[in-house]
Amino acid sequence: MVSKVMHTRLMEIYTRLSEQYGAMHWWPAETPFEVCVGAILTQNTNWGNVEKAIANLRADGLLTAEAIHRLPAAELAELIRPSGFFNVKSVRLKGFVDWLYGRFDGELSRMFAEDWRALREELLRVKGIGRETCDSILLYAGGKPSFVVDAYTMRLLGHLGLIVGAADYETVRSLFMDHLPEDAALFNEYHALIVQHAKAFCRKRPVCPGCPLTGPCLSAE
Repeated sequence: MVSKVMHTRLMEIYTRLSEQYGAMHWWPAETPFEVCVGAILTQNTNWGNVEKAIANLRADGLLTAEAIHRLPAAELAELIRPSGFFNVKSVRLKGFVDWLYGRFDGELSRMFAEDWRALREELLRVKGIGRETCDSILLYAGGKPSFVVDAYTMRLLGHLGLIVGAADYETVRSLFMDHLPEDAALFNEYHALIVQHAKAFCRKRPVCPGCPLTGPCLSAE
């Protein structure tokens, strides 16, 4: 059931973050496929390491589904070494591309032409594609209104008192999906703003002075 109070609270948070940080222009990538690659490589590492791995692929002209589909897993692993867990991520990236070829002849446009809710369920069955990675692909590569939840989101909502204890991914995602309009642009900016704010203020030990959310934030009281 949609709560007007929750809708108002979430939009107040969004407005304050937007006023503080401006447009995020996230996800930084040249193509939708690059977004998919980044979403897989960013698992358990920071974005700076992912950028190095992507730069390696781009330098060798391998930042396409076709190229990765043909590339041996061992060679791919060496190229994406900066991203960490490179052998595992090589298998996951190859697995995603193999699935893409098996289902959609390697065409992301065909993949994203599917009903996105059904596509989400199918993507989650691809080995190595977890919920955060799946929603990142849908939202940032496909422009679908599927909200992305990560550790930063959990931390912020915990500090704000909007979740209590160890809430699971789908419960937290539903807070946004059920109380905000289905708007990919809004979800894109909102998640990016959360990440920016969590790095600047909403750390494991919050930095409250100057925080734009001091008013509604329980941790600041």
